Formats: sequence, C-alpha cells, structure tokens
Amino acid sequence: MRETLLAMSGATPHALPLISARSSQPISKRAGRPEFQRGIARRDTAGHWHMVTTGPQGSWVLSSMSEANCFMVLKHDARNIDAGDSVDILPFDGLI
Repeated sequence: MRETLLAMSGATPHALPLISARSSQPISKRAGRPEFQRGIARRDTAGHWHMVTTGPQGSWVLSSMSEANCFMVLKHDARNIDAGDSVDILPFDGLI
C-alpha cells in the first residue's frame, strides 16, 4: 500500500493522493527531516509523471511557489535524489 498524507477537512482527516514521478534532475537533501520542495510536474506522451524543482526553495522565493504545480515529498530519512529516481509528488490541483 502506498503511503499517503492526511489532510484535515473540518474534523475528519482524509488521505491526500501521492503520485509517483521521476525526478528529471538531481536534488540535494540531508537525512534527518522531511522536506516538501516546490516543483513542476508534467506527464509525458506515455502518461508517466516527471518533475523538476522550481529552483531555489527558500521561503523568500515567491516565484518558485507561483510557478509550482506540486510539492515533491521527501521523507525524513531520504538522502540525495539522482536524476531518474522515483519521488512522490503531491499535486496542487484539487486540494483547494
């Protein structure tokens, strides 16, 4: 069973869909904390998901949030991601 994130809708939690995608670039991450990196996810002609980050992930970089259409969910114990590795993404579409 795939891991999902829980969101609160009123007082009832419900699962948020995590989609498996391939990272199109290497991504640096230190183990020891979870990260939600802003990204752009697209489907190829075969229907497979691919994603890239929106660049610098600092909270002051508003352009990266305005360009993003998903979060890349990096688990607590995850380390660096290589291009081509599978990552979980949480699309923004349908969350609001």
